Amino acid sequence: MSVLLFLLLAVFSFVIASRIYSRYIARSIGEDPSHSTPACQYNDGRDYVPTKRYIVFAHHFSAIAGAGPIIGPTMAILYGFVPAWLWVVFGGIFIGAAHDFTVLFTCMREGGKSVAEVARKTLGTAGFNFFIVFTILMLVLLTSSFLTATAISLTSLWPLSKMGVNEGGTLLKTVVKDGIVMGRIGGIASMSVIVITLCSPLLGWLIYKKGIKTIPAYLLASFICIASILFGIQFPVNLSPTTWMFILSIYVLFAAGLPVWLILQPRDFINVQILYGGIGLLLISVCLTGLNGVSLSLPTFNLAEGAKNLGLIWPMMFITIACGAISGFHALVAGGTTGKQLSSECDARKVGYNAMLLESLLSVLVLLALGIGFNFADYKSIVWPTEPGIKSNPILGFSLAAGHLFNQGLNIPVALGTVFGILLVEGFVITTLDAAVRLNRYLFEELWSILFKNPPKLLKHYWFNSSLSVALMLILAYTNAFSALWPIFGSANQLLAALSLLAVSSWLLLKGKKYFITILPALFMMATTIASLFILLSTYIKKSNYILMVTDIFLLILSIGVIILAARTFLRLRTSAE
Repeated sequence: MSVLLFLLLAVFSFVIASRIYSRYIARSIGEDPSHSTPACQYNDGRDYVPTKRYIVFAHHFSAIAGAGPIIGPTMAILYGFVPAWLWVVFGGIFIGAAHDFTVLFTCMREGGKSVAEVARKTLGTAGFNFFIVFTILMLVLLTSSFLTATAISLTSLWPLSKMGVNEGGTLLKTVVKDGIVMGRIGGIASMSVIVITLCSPLLGWLIYKKGIKTIPAYLLASFICIASILFGIQFPVNLSPTTWMFILSIYVLFAAGLPVWLILQPRDFINVQILYGGIGLLLISVCLTGLNGVSLSLPTFNLAEGAKNLGLIWPMMFITIACGAISGFHALVAGGTTGKQLSSECDARKVGYNAMLLESLLSVLVLLALGIGFNFADYKSIVWPTEPGIKSNPILGFSLAAGHLFNQGLNIPVALGTVFGILLVEGFVITTLDAAVRLNRYLFEELWSILFKNPPKLLKHYWFNSSLSVALMLILAYTNAFSALWPIFGSANQLLAALSLLAVSSWLLLKGKKYFITILPALFMMATTIASLFILLSTYIKKSNYILMVTDIFLLILSIGVIILAARTFLRLRTSAE
């Protein structure tokens, strides 16, 4: 099948879903444009801030579309292109986008509260407690995974010969390693990330304090993006992965405690220009290469090798693609930040459902980029290395594939295309880090209110809770490799999505609304993730990885507790309705 046909089928499916299925969900759950939103009711200038929809969409999309929709498909394409494509497209439409929209809507109706607060109302205090602890644990796994991936990718090197250039004939700075001339790909992205971060407060001040108009805001954000890349080419940063871990941790600590308009929103707004541009370049390049008759260079089906490295396609492929089809982290973004910023209830569908579809489209483009722009030997050597001491680097894997795709489709030099590919990921990994730590700060504040009748003042301070979140992230990232963290993060992430769907289903049942649109995806994801946790547990026992083994067991206990509470709630509500 033509690569262009794969793209067109996906785009057609997403458009139909956005126009028809999302509106059906909106009618089913009772969308009301006259209903006041939490941002308007509780405007406090810090967390509850009525914001223009295009700004919220940029923040929401860049927060949910971090590394997940790129790293997950990059790893899971080992099973073959077709299985991954089917899960991303149809999982995104019927499970992921439905999850994001309904959770965002429900959290807004509950006053901008977290999904854990929704669980308190539907599943009782015990359900709330389970959700808080489970979510904190999941966020620590998420931030640890992304921190490890970022630290590795920001130091990425790749032979110039494999990019088709000679020393002196490329914009990349070089280093000789084992007699091979290597291009410093990660150093350019590193400087770009620094420049964008330093410019974010200026843009935030112009937008929120000076009221700069939409078009000038977009132009300024685009200028900052381009300037950051040019500056990175001239002054690439060369630091070790461990150093980057500590630098990013310090940045995230401050970003998570500052007002959203100062760092979080403007940084997202700047970064999303790169993501929009990257999606556009990927889309155009796939179309042009497809028209030229280019075929897939990676296997369409490769189930045996996928099973050898990851496990059986079900459940492991479904949790490896941890964001492209459905993600529990999106529920935390919805209830933690996005639900506090929308100024109209109708924006919940336009932001929640459509942002997930755009993320699924990004995952489709990632799969096509890998399928077109990479040979299988190079793919395996980077993403699934077998040589001792070589660490998996899926961000570099995607970036190189994108560079080759841009070269085939638009004649962009491979080196420049690869740099843009890595930038496409890096800014959003860091954006996800600061958003996730901010969310964990909220959750720790709620946890202390559970454990203490009158929590000490220190435990309620946002700097303390931000520091605790960052410390846990850094410890787990420092002591575990990325390849060990990603599978259990994927399982925990998808399990949180299933539990969130259970809480929303209970809420819809309580309100007398249709709930099959959420309960069916919840049951499927519940079975998938619990199965994956049992498989991973056996692996951790064999490898004597006690930290992840205890984490796995803890996740299973928490999830079983929530399932029991949800079953009791459904029986009680159904009985009372009869």
